[in-house]
Amino acid sequence: MEQLTITEKSGANYLLFELDGALNAYTLAEFQQKVYAAVQKNNVVVDLSKVIELDSSGVGVLMAAFNDGEDSGHKLYLMALSNESEKALDETGFIDELNVINSVTEVT
Repeated sequence: MEQLTITEKSGANYLLFELDGALNAYTLAEFQQKVYAAVQKNNVVVDLSKVIELDSSGVGVLMAAFNDGEDSGHKLYLMALSNESEKALDETGFIDELNVINSVTEVT
């Protein structure tokens, strides 16, 4: 069975979620709750470097969190995209609209 490990870390002006595993319809519930709550209060960085699968449900969570952040005056950053996550986000056509960074030093 697919799993998703979420590691949470605090930075100076952001909250970092490191994801490891599959972000899909079966594994996203815990991450969805955490990221939606966090982006209401902080800038959020989601490290996707260890994501081995990102399906349309996972993309939907990221897009909704991005929009929630904009509505609350915070930003959602996607960091260090794995090949799988980059491909899934690229297929949406919205990848250029998202805040994609390579390092937390790029958080403003």
